[in-house]
Amino acid sequence: MWKPDRQSKKPLYEQIADHLEQRISYGEFPPGSLLPSERKLAEQLGVNRSTVILAFAELRSMGIIESRSGSGTRVSKYKWGATPRHTPNWKRYTEGGSFLPNVPFLRRIRDALSQNPSMIDFASGELSGDLSPMDEIAMLMKDHHYTSYLGYDNPQGYIPLRQAVAAYLDQYRGIQTTESSILITSGSQQSLFLITQCLLSPGDAVAIEDPSYSYSLPMFQSAGLRLFRLPVDHDGVRPEEIRSLYKKHRIKMIFTNPNYQNPTGTYLAEDRRNKLLEIASELGLPIVEDDPYSLTDYEGKFCSPLKSMDLHGSIIYIGSFSKIAASGLRIGWMVAPHAIVERLADARQQMDFGLSVIPQQVAAQFLKSSYFEPHLNRLRMQLLYKRDLMIEALQKELPGLIHFNIPQGGIHMWCKLVPEVNDTKLLEEGIKNGVVFVPGSVYGSDSGFVRFTFGRAKADDIGPGITRFAEALRDLIK
Repeated sequence: MWKPDRQSKKPLYEQIADHLEQRISYGEFPPGSLLPSERKLAEQLGVNRSTVILAFAELRSMGIIESRSGSGTRVSKYKWGATPRHTPNWKRYTEGGSFLPNVPFLRRIRDALSQNPSMIDFASGELSGDLSPMDEIAMLMKDHHYTSYLGYDNPQGYIPLRQAVAAYLDQYRGIQTTESSILITSGSQQSLFLITQCLLSPGDAVAIEDPSYSYSLPMFQSAGLRLFRLPVDHDGVRPEEIRSLYKKHRIKMIFTNPNYQNPTGTYLAEDRRNKLLEIASELGLPIVEDDPYSLTDYEGKFCSPLKSMDLHGSIIYIGSFSKIAASGLRIGWMVAPHAIVERLADARQQMDFGLSVIPQQVAAQFLKSSYFEPHLNRLRMQLLYKRDLMIEALQKELPGLIHFNIPQGGIHMWCKLVPEVNDTKLLEEGIKNGVVFVPGSVYGSDSGFVRFTFGRAKADDIGPGITRFAEALRDLIK
């Protein structure tokens, strides 16, 4: 985000005025559009409000903006020869369309992180840079010259990558499949988007875990789906609930994350796995299994996905590199019946003509390389270390104020607050103290839950981050 240069000889207010004038001339703020308030702009730019007042005064003197009491500061409708009847109502367009924006809490967290890069981040569901195989990938890129044709690739994805994923799934996940039943995507969220848009119709009912990461994705509501809850306890979802949901609402599909579930970190018990598959088969219901965390089991145990037990082809299996290597590669995969893969590959081709072939080539090399397994072992050890640092900090800073179960894999800590607090006020107090986290209500829970992610934060920041959260909580309950 642009900030004024404090080393420049030009006064800060003039720099701000010039920057705003440039953005207005580029059409970022069209004629008639509302500018940020003086207070908000001052916070974003890290200057005093009086500096922004001077900048606005400069722009007003040139007729570029106009201010009215009670209605804020707007770009002049008559500057640059524009007239009201020729100016699109961009605000109305931003509020239109069928694809909903992110939930307000997530947008607030994103804004806070962009405004304060030193914020301790317990919200972002990704790995920190030191947990990614940066050196290994750099060596692979140095050793392999990717000189193949850089045109549009196969709509299902780069064939050598699909072959590498098939071998990986057989070796590490116990899933036997071929490259013809694999679709390469830009991550798990694109897989879910394709499923909700192409395999379901507006008005269809689906079953989603409660709480669930899926509740934080407006794509389900954007697709016009009706969401019904499958409660999660310490052993995962209760499969018998599916029968009643099917009877009452004729659910069309089940979405589940059985291994170290996001956000609760629970592992679906073996007896429930068998029961879930039995009931889904009996009712003819497809299951979408999102499996990002299995390989993060801290003891290195083989956590079988549901797909490895699937004898009837009932499961669409989703995985990605994001939680085991690097989210920036944007490589995910879906295993499904070939007819489904063809349908979704056709839809994805209409969206983007396929993924960039270069990261697919890198991912294929990494999966086949001698670097992959040592990286997984190092990742597990480092995540276990971060988890233990968070447990120690929670026990030290919040005795009697918080309850949590200790996850055996994944990157999240799901916590129940003992005192009753308002989610919005708690998040704002945390931001004020320099720490962000995700309120549990984002995932469908009632107020009073918090998800801390320890995969993104640096190890040295975990203790101070929990201290800042504890101070924010205590300030609210005084």
